[in-house]
Order: sequence, then C-alpha cells, then structure tokens
Amino acid sequence: MSVYSKYADYVLLNLLKEDNQLAYTEIFERYSRILVNHAYKILGDQDEANDVVQEVLLSIWNKRHDLVITGSLSSYLYKATKNKILNHIAHEKVVSRYAESFSNFIESDYVFADSKLREKELEAIIEKEISQLPEKMREVFLLRKVEELSYDEIAQQLNITDKTAKQQVYNSLKILREKLKSMMNVFVW
Repeated sequence: MSVYSKYADYVLLNLLKEDNQLAYTEIFERYSRILVNHAYKILGDQDEANDVVQEVLLSIWNKRHDLVITGSLSSYLYKATKNKILNHIAHEKVVSRYAESFSNFIESDYVFADSKLREKELEAIIEKEISQLPEKMREVFLLRKVEELSYDEIAQQLNITDKTAKQQVYNSLKILREKLKSMMNVFVW
C-alpha cells in the first residue's frame, strides 16, 4: 500500500499540480473503478464506459496546472464523467442522424455518379492517415477498430497493459479526428 493512499483528496490535488505522477496514480486507483461502474450503468457498454473514464482521468492530468476544483474531487469527477457521457451520447445521436439522413438520401434515388469515387477517395485518405500513425499506436488501433478485439485481448496479444491499449486507441482517434476534420468538408454534399 502506497503512502499516497492515506492522503486526502485535496493533498493529492496539490501534489498533482506539482507534476507528482504518484498522486495522479492514487487518484486514478481511488476513483477509476467506481466511475467506470457509474458510466457503465448509463452507457451499458463496458468498453465505452472505460473509454469515457479514461478520457476524464487523463484530462485532469493534462489540465493539472489550471485545474480549479471548488467542491470535492469525487463530485468533480462524477460531474466530469456525466458530462463526458452526455457528450458521447449526443455525438452518437448526431452520427446516427447523419447516417439515417444519408441512407434516406440514397434510398430516394438521388445517387450521384461520383458517390462511389468519393467513397473510395475517403477510404484512401483514411487508410493513409492510419498508416502514418506511429507503429505501436497503429497496431493497437487496428486490433481494436478493425479486428474488434477487447482491450484485454489486445493487452495479452501485445504484452502491454489494458490501460496502455486504451490510451493508444484514444491517442490515435484524437490524431485521426484532427487530421480528418478539415478533409470531411470536401466530402459533404
């Protein structure tokens, strides 16, 4: 048992602001499991719940120097998790509406002659961007998103932790999202 486990949350937060990684690890250990359970109850998907909590906890590390928490750390983390879940659900609804709209468009026989060409171009761009990811990140990303392996299966196969696998997928999605964001406007009718 670490000496950090005896520290109150506010002490851990002060240490976190001083770049103390062990304080961050203690916060992660203290809250990750309960936050994942909370997220799972809402999302109903273990991997999505893990992803949401991973993003929330990673954000407190990334924002540690500017982090201002007026109430308790647990309240802050619950609220941040809830907000991240709501954003996730909203994003899923937008994607679903877009897919439905696109499907309706195609079903109503307004198919452009070049839609297949655009689809192929977009696939090529996405494949190119994936190929430019760092090797390990690309490997984890493809195992997760193409092979559809769980984080545990990826961790076992590559001899890494499931946290590392999750982080690699999160980082690759962030990179791809940024690179593809500007290109997507070209493919919208």
